[in-house]
Amino acid sequence: MKKLFLVLVMLISISVTKANAQRYLPKMKGLELRGGIVNGFTNLKNFYTGLALSSYTMHKNRWIFGMEYLQKEYAYKELMLPKSQFTAEAGYYYMFLSDPRKMFFLSIGGSELLGYETSNWGEKLLYDGATLMNNDAFLYGGAITFEIENYISDKIVLLVNARERILFGSSIGKFHTQIGLGLKFIIN
Repeated sequence: MKKLFLVLVMLISISVTKANAQRYLPKMKGLELRGGIVNGFTNLKNFYTGLALSSYTMHKNRWIFGMEYLQKEYAYKELMLPKSQFTAEAGYYYMFLSDPRKMFFLSIGGSELLGYETSNWGEKLLYDGATLMNNDAFLYGGAITFEIENYISDKIVLLVNARERILFGSSIGKFHTQIGLGLKFIIN
């Protein structure tokens, strides 16, 4: 009877361990919804939002393919003029740390970015007769991201990330720091 009890306990512990370890499997995919703030907490109208597809590799890393919208506002007299960026991303994230239960994962990633930037939605003439000199432009560059993943369930993941983007071609700033949250839904 004791042997049967030990065998049952071992089988249960193996199955529980196995259920927790069904994460970061090769060819597993996840759909990410993310958003946050840009360049600090001083103006919460500076934000970004995005959608991405994660595809996990054999070595417990992942590829990311996505798109993002970023908006910053710049002061002109009593107006706030929007600067908007639309970017596409392709990147690779390296998972360097996880807990034994496979609930938390820390990753660092690099991405290539291509996109388009518009100032004041193309309106060059301002209310007081001044002309906006910033031109719309195509963007290219990259990003470095530090990300924490917390599995809420086997199919839902909470994301916390910090990212530094550098984009060339912009008429206003090349560097943008992003801090944000997201949800990833495992789709297979």
